[in-house]
Amino acid sequence: MPSMNIRRVRFDHPDAVKLNDEVQAEYHVRYGDGGDATSLDAADFDPPRGVYLIAYDEHDRPVATGGWRSQDSNEEGNEDGDAELKRMFVVAQARGRGLARRMLAALEEDARAAGRVRMVLETGTKQPEAIALYASSGYEPCAKFGYYRHYEDSRCYAKQL
Repeated sequence: MPSMNIRRVRFDHPDAVKLNDEVQAEYHVRYGDGGDATSLDAADFDPPRGVYLIAYDEHDRPVATGGWRSQDSNEEGNEDGDAELKRMFVVAQARGRGLARRMLAALEEDARAAGRVRMVLETGTKQPEAIALYASSGYEPCAKFGYYRHYEDSRCYAKQL
């Protein structure tokens, strides 16, 4: 397995901003809509109500990212105790090496330690590799929630922590 150093950073860290720009560009290519319009704030990921992680390779290059933020019962369909997964992404040249699975496990562990009871996420039909990762990691379809809950291409998944 490739070397991977996972670091906790703020969502507004320069490497997080760079990777967020890359994932937004990929969303635009896949969906043609300019990227994910979900409102995110750097403070959403501040412990203990969330975390944002970046994985660096053996050359100290940022290659994978992901975060979770606390959600409780709200008008967008979340439930008390939810940890919402956001911005899971692996740069193209580092894909296929198990980095996303390792990042997902680190995020689940952190959310569990913070007392969250369920990890939830929203993805889309034009991200089949993401759907396959989540399904193979124990996530099951759940009631739609969040910004894209009314979109036909939206798919929501959950896993008890």
